[in-house]
Amino acid sequence: MAAVFVPLGLLAIALLALAQDDEPPAAADGPLQLLQRLDDYPHAAPAAFSEGEVIDHEVGLGAIKKVRGVWQFKDSERLSGTLTRYTWQIIDGFTSLEVMQELVAQLQQGEGIELLFECQGRACGHGSQWANRVFRQRVLYGREDLQQYAVYSLDRGRYRMVIYSSARTADRQYLHVDLLAISETD
Repeated sequence: MAAVFVPLGLLAIALLALAQDDEPPAAADGPLQLLQRLDDYPHAAPAAFSEGEVIDHEVGLGAIKKVRGVWQFKDSERLSGTLTRYTWQIIDGFTSLEVMQELVAQLQQGEGIELLFECQGRACGHGSQWANRVFRQRVLYGREDLQQYAVYSLDRGRYRMVIYSSARTADRQYLHVDLLAISETD
């Protein structure tokens, strides 16, 4: 019989996960529960929250650019439903990109997840337009080379999750998430 060697770090993580059997794994969480857990993350300070019904809300599926004097997405879709918006300031030396990557990794553990669009840096368009026109959160304005944007279809198309990471300075890192629960009529 062959011996099986497991690195001690992995074993400790596995044992810790088993010991916390009262908490469901992230993959079992719905999208809203995943975001609420991020609210409890010690390195993310809630900066803004809103929730409300929207009709024909535009979800960008391409970079934002100016065409004939009008700012618009290269591609987009319009959906109605309940829009929940979260903005966190990332603190304690972590970057918004690190937290975004962890959130995406947890999302990808679930089923029925599809990446619809993503961009990084200047390929996303002007950071001021994302901050002010798209998300209406001026604190999100940061360096264009440090922005990242992704749109996911979740739960077999029942939700759209938009994730935007921005950084103005090392101390001003922000993560913004729009979660749209799509109404049955769309």
